[in-house]
Amino acid sequence: MANRPADPAPLAGRPAAKAFPWTRHLRHIYRRQEQPPPWDPAPWGGGNLPWNDPDFAERMLRQHLDQSHGAASRNDRERAHQIAWLVSTLQLPPGARVLDVTCGPGLYAVDLAGRGCTVTGIDFSPAAIAYARTLAEEAGVAGRCMFREQDVRHMALEPDRYDAALLIYGQLGVFPPTEAQQLLQTIAGALRPGGRLCVELLNKERVPKEHRSWWHTGDSGLWGDTPFLCLGETIWYPEESIALDRFYLLYLETGEMREITIADRIYGVAEMRAMMRDAGFQRVQAFPDSAGLPLNDALEWVLYVAEK
Repeated sequence: MANRPADPAPLAGRPAAKAFPWTRHLRHIYRRQEQPPPWDPAPWGGGNLPWNDPDFAERMLRQHLDQSHGAASRNDRERAHQIAWLVSTLQLPPGARVLDVTCGPGLYAVDLAGRGCTVTGIDFSPAAIAYARTLAEEAGVAGRCMFREQDVRHMALEPDRYDAALLIYGQLGVFPPTEAQQLLQTIAGALRPGGRLCVELLNKERVPKEHRSWWHTGDSGLWGDTPFLCLGETIWYPEESIALDRFYLLYLETGEMREITIADRIYGVAEMRAMMRDAGFQRVQAFPDSAGLPLNDALEWVLYVAEK
């Protein structure tokens, strides 16, 4: 992978710049790899967000519950439309057993339990799982909800148990392709014959495929609760169909810097159909533009429904 060029030499007659506290951070950014390896396992180096870090999990939970945007979860109005579509399309009568993979704070699971379904939700975030359990208690459906704090890549599921499964809002794309394929196979094995899986993924035809960069400042939100500067960029890998977001977070009070990369594998419809069939599904339907649901970002998504 190519790196940035070395620092330019100081102008003739001028001394080299003094090494202020931020200098080493800026040098690191200046010398960054133009195309870092996706899913780099280095700490805070990428592959995914630190979902199970308690502080980060609490901040992410606030994003899930924020009705002013859809960066983490859809707002109440949009979610209601999507759940109604899921109940109809996946054929979920009262008593249906549903597996919600990467369930987050249980917003879908608790609603489905309120309609009579029995739901198992699995997520890596301790804050999200704690909130989901409380939400189910308050809604009076705790007896029909079971939430597990676990990495979904390592979940053990009883075979042929569930009538339907959900893997929505692009979560399959954050895993490397081999792990995504294995996850589909695990879910297929847990579904009864005729059971259905709904996967929601970004539409490859609509994803921007060029380098973009941006920056912003803040003192609260996902990245922390003290003043910070965020320098971000998106890198497109054409051969692998990967969009990688890289964030440099500089914290003003401590002088600390964190680098985070998040890789998102973008699948075309034909490729996803083939992966689902290889995982053990017999029939796969694709619904571009979020099946015509009234979502603000409907054109960006494809809903897949696969039948075992």
